[in-house]
Amino acid sequence: MFVSPVTLHSRAQGCSARTGVSQEQRRVRIGPKNPLAELKSGISAPTSTKAAPSVAVKAPQTITEKIIAKAAGRSFVKPGENLFVDVDVLMTHDVCGPGTIAVFKREFGSDAPVWDPEKIVIIPDHYIFTADEKANRNVDIIRDFAREQGIRYFYDITDRSDFRANPEYKGVCHIALAQEGHCRPGEVLFGTDSHTCTAGAFGEFATGIGNTDAGFIMGTGKLLIKVPATMRFALNGTLPDYIMAKDIILQIIGDIGVAGATYRAMEFVSDRMEQFSIADRMTLCNMAIEAGGKNGIFPPDEITCAYVRARTTKPFDVFHTDSNASFYTDRQYDLSKLEPAVAKPHSPDNLDLARNCEDVKITRVYIGSCTGGKTEDFVAAARILDGRQVRVPTFLVPATRRIYEDLETRKLNGKTLMQIFKDAGCLPPGAPSCAACLGGPKDTFGRANGPEVVVSTTNRNFPGRMGDKSSAVFLASPYTAAASAITGHITDPRRVYDFDRVRHPLETYGLS
Repeated sequence: MFVSPVTLHSRAQGCSARTGVSQEQRRVRIGPKNPLAELKSGISAPTSTKAAPSVAVKAPQTITEKIIAKAAGRSFVKPGENLFVDVDVLMTHDVCGPGTIAVFKREFGSDAPVWDPEKIVIIPDHYIFTADEKANRNVDIIRDFAREQGIRYFYDITDRSDFRANPEYKGVCHIALAQEGHCRPGEVLFGTDSHTCTAGAFGEFATGIGNTDAGFIMGTGKLLIKVPATMRFALNGTLPDYIMAKDIILQIIGDIGVAGATYRAMEFVSDRMEQFSIADRMTLCNMAIEAGGKNGIFPPDEITCAYVRARTTKPFDVFHTDSNASFYTDRQYDLSKLEPAVAKPHSPDNLDLARNCEDVKITRVYIGSCTGGKTEDFVAAARILDGRQVRVPTFLVPATRRIYEDLETRKLNGKTLMQIFKDAGCLPPGAPSCAACLGGPKDTFGRANGPEVVVSTTNRNFPGRMGDKSSAVFLASPYTAAASAITGHITDPRRVYDFDRVRHPLETYGLS
């Protein structure tokens, strides 16, 4: 059933409410349909714990404000307030983990226990497949700490020659967090990575922090934060078949600038929320930080709840913005009028249309990262590349091992995605990781080691972001990236592919 934006703000669409929680609270508590189903041996998704405390809402609030209020044990908060919140999940990785651990041990003692080893998730993902000794040492440090502290959710890798030889290794933290059941509506998730805001796709407050804050959380389970004001972005109308979430967020960032949402929540709503898949929502929330946002967030619906229930048995809370809540700004977008976009060097807000940049010759294409390395991103690229040949080196990096497996099993037109990419002349996919998105050591797969001109599905294009400072990076959707790989210059995907009048959801495209 269709739910309008106003109605959506006042009810939990498709999520059943437990008895004993009033409609006036405008929140529901969601538990597992079958708490004992599909529990796996070894490292598994978080299991049931005690129910979240009940918090009565006494005044109109946004979803971000409600989540923070719950975490602070308050009934009401307002933008600008500074308060301590209880943390549900702390994530760190190989780049920031060692620094966080050093802060924790310095401040709390070398033998001090962490506040809760079940709520800390450590994911090596950035500089993994490299011979660089310092990068390798970082992984050793977080491994030793995980063993010392009995941290359950440490997704280790010891054999760098073949990621498949490491059953616990997952890949890029922001995608692995969701796939492994660590992202849940109504919770507070902090991570030592600016793109932690990706998890806002699940209706939770998720944001990046520094090593000092993370070290404090390790010892206390709390953090002092300021309540952000909310900027609402209404993404209304029908998405054309040729437009992806990456085009939408590049348009938004181009409109408001890289500082346009500084320390504010970016809330995304729509009169057709059902057309936004989980992957779409993750892409939009992922790049909230590129506009300076404190967090990005989608109101959870049945799509959210179904995804989360399939990956965790832990109960969670669903919140929605009240219909009479206040916003810092309230912007409207007609999705039907959007065109494929790019962000030109050297800033994510250097917006232009792909069709205006077709005179720009490129030297390579990169499809990967937490922003553009999900299964749907590769399905999109395969639509364009099937039966065609690339003219420039085309690097593919699945974000996680599950996505890599999808490339091997998911089919379009009777061929696996992997076969389509091989036939098109793409380079064999790299091991699941952040790879060249953050540059990395010089032996990093896909790294720009000279004055390359790259079309990339990643999230940043500052000088040196993907390696050599002389390189130029154009941010784009997987459709635009694949189209540009075929022509050798920046190309509007409509020039090379006959898109349909009705959009095909990429999460099901090609499936029988």
